[in-house]
Amino acid sequence: MVVSSANTQSFAKLIEYLNCDALDSDRLLISTDISWNIYENLLNYLGNSPYFKVIYHRGTLQIMSPSSRHEIYKKMLGMLVENYCLETGIRFYPLGSTTLKSQDKLKGIEPDQCYCIGSKKKIPNLAIEVVITSGGIQTLEIYQGLGVSEVWFWQNGKLQVFFLENSESLQKNNSQLLPNLDLDLLVSYLDRDDPFDAIWDFKERSKKEEERRKK
Repeated sequence: MVVSSANTQSFAKLIEYLNCDALDSDRLLISTDISWNIYENLLNYLGNSPYFKVIYHRGTLQIMSPSSRHEIYKKMLGMLVENYCLETGIRFYPLGSTTLKSQDKLKGIEPDQCYCIGSKKKIPNLAIEVVITSGGIQTLEIYQGLGVSEVWFWQNGKLQVFFLENSESLQKNNSQLLPNLDLDLLVSYLDRDDPFDAIWDFKERSKKEEERRKK
């Protein structure tokens, strides 16, 4: 759904469109000609609600109500990455869906998952996005402008990796931050029937692979 310029009062009604059960697809509201102040007022209006994801890019605003499928993949990707780091001794700092924004660059985004890998930083160096419904704001340019080093996009059963080099995001075959992580293996665990068994098996396999690699 796309609407023209709006204010925080009209958003209260528009959010009713988003606030419904959506099992298989995300619901999107895109509005144009939105000022930075309106964007920040909307963030304050929504608070820390887990039910909406807000993106802002140079006057265009997107509000998403994630589907249950979106949330399942988001959580699974996060747990797989975290367990991999734990088993391989890689220090990480999880920031979840922390709002990343810059008024100077007129960009703001809430990742599905984001991390500081290696050490704490002002801006996370790894962000993960789950794409269930197409047609929204293209977020790679936002991450690039905010200085996030690596971004993963999961869509249609595939994982794409982009890494920031010389102010340009380039697609890579492997993670540059987690170079020994087998991304094809990680993706294969996302659709397992039982999340507990999937995470446990991936954790044990990662541990064995790390032990084998160090020999």
